[in-house]
Amino acid sequence: MATTTPPPATTPTPAAGHPKKPAADGPGDVARLRDAAGFVREQETSDLLARVLPGLDGPELRAMTERCRFAHAALLVFPPDERTLRAELAASGLSADGLAQPSVVVRERLAARHGLGAGELDVRILRPAVPGPDGEERAVEVFALTVPEGSELAAVAAEERTVDREAHLAFDVERPDPLVLRGLRAGFLRHGAVADGGGYNPHEDGTVFYFAAPEETKTPYRRVELYARGDHRDVLAEHLDGPRASHPAETLLRLLSGAWTTQALAACAELRLPEAMSTSTARGAEELARAVGARPENLATLLRYLAMVGVVAEEPRERGTFRLTEAGLLLREDARASMRPLALMYGGPFYESFARLAHTVRTGEPGFEDRYGENHFDHFARDPELAARFDRSMAASAPMFDPLPAHPVVTAAAAAPGGRTVVDIAGGTGELLGRLLAAHPSLRGVLLERAHVVEAARDRLGAVAERCDFVTGDFADVPAAGDVYVLSRVLHDWDDEQCRTILRHCAAAMPPGADLLIVERLLPADSSPSLATAWDLHMMCNTGGRERTAAAYALLLADAGLELVGHSPLPLEAHVLHARRR
Repeated sequence: MATTTPPPATTPTPAAGHPKKPAADGPGDVARLRDAAGFVREQETSDLLARVLPGLDGPELRAMTERCRFAHAALLVFPPDERTLRAELAASGLSADGLAQPSVVVRERLAARHGLGAGELDVRILRPAVPGPDGEERAVEVFALTVPEGSELAAVAAEERTVDREAHLAFDVERPDPLVLRGLRAGFLRHGAVADGGGYNPHEDGTVFYFAAPEETKTPYRRVELYARGDHRDVLAEHLDGPRASHPAETLLRLLSGAWTTQALAACAELRLPEAMSTSTARGAEELARAVGARPENLATLLRYLAMVGVVAEEPRERGTFRLTEAGLLLREDARASMRPLALMYGGPFYESFARLAHTVRTGEPGFEDRYGENHFDHFARDPELAARFDRSMAASAPMFDPLPAHPVVTAAAAAPGGRTVVDIAGGTGELLGRLLAAHPSLRGVLLERAHVVEAARDRLGAVAERCDFVTGDFADVPAAGDVYVLSRVLHDWDDEQCRTILRHCAAAMPPGADLLIVERLLPADSSPSLATAWDLHMMCNTGGRERTAAAYALLLADAGLELVGHSPLPLEAHVLHARRR
């Protein structure tokens, strides 16, 4: 583990027998800058994350390390002018070059904290480069509040230098998208961090999420930042607001209007509005209405709402024109892991079934069956277009599969002599199986699915389909003699008795020594916020299924003659459970 250099917020401890110096006589800005640079040079991302969030370890630590990297340590300094700032940087061994950009987020935080107008504060940001232990590119993030000689801001500077509220550690998010950001944010909150503000800086097109570090944190820094390139104000709104509101009625109104957001996103997708928009060029409602076949005044109303939830952004220099955000891009049909089919499902059949939620709670009958007169799977099977949309909607969660090709069970099978076979049970169009076969050319695959899905899977798998057999059938037809069996997002569709039946079919087909990997979201053992809690309600209302705790899955596996070996986290708050025959 790298040696920890005290961060800028740390003041030297006075020697015994000597009075403590006043804060104003503490370390000067040059010393603070030099200490910050030393800290940045020495840290390994995984070590630092484990110290920032005590309790973060094992697979969860590895998963978080893969998605963000330590990027900089930050501090706030108070030069009288830019020339002095450049001289202080040079004296601390940092580059004095580089353009100083306005810092919107820190300026607004300072203004709010000290009761000042943001226009009264000149806050700039520079990021002089500092290499990491392996030469990786890092920086010291320097916020500079200009405090001219004799300025009334001297009192602000004195207080801020004493408390050093803006000193923080920062981790850059690799390949940010809303799902990754929500997953990282949930991980920080789960390990004791507390949301502590943030903002979007249009000058550099970047979004920051601040956290107060847990009380048990093992670094002297008390604040942590996640930085994501691009405009992620939709996720930021959740971070800033959370469950808080100024009045209980406001909280309830926000919750009650959630249905409007679902339908606004579904309408956006149905109109193919994202395909008519760009992330770089803003367009007005008149032009967009012509492109999508809508009334301009009504489309303008929809655009304003979509801007409020972060799917589009209104151009500040030309009001009434809008561009697409990165979140909005996911509603394009051609986007990687497109969420357009999911938006149409949530705004369509699932929205209709949720109107019967009270019926489900009263009777135990899924709302979907009450609305459509038949179960989820039979209804989709009779409507090929709807079935195809549902299958495509499942691909929106494909990022949860990213770590699975490196799972020890899969890599062991790939390294075994003679080739091994992965059997994907009810694997949809083969999103997961395709990833495993593409990553490991020595593996063969078997996909068990319904007839219409098998045909779609042949097209979806492309070249790796040559190493795959396709079996049409149901759970009673699980192929024997496989080496690795996969059940991905299957068991949560069913009640406990049907899950036992499915697992018994798996156990009967599995030869001794075969492995079973189950991908599901796990309900938390306590009351921690979790996507699984929301999906538990969704499954109950739409399929009669449920999400479960790891302990509940262990019991179901035991009833089927299987044993839970362990489980590890995946993106999007999913987990992979590993089981074998007893």
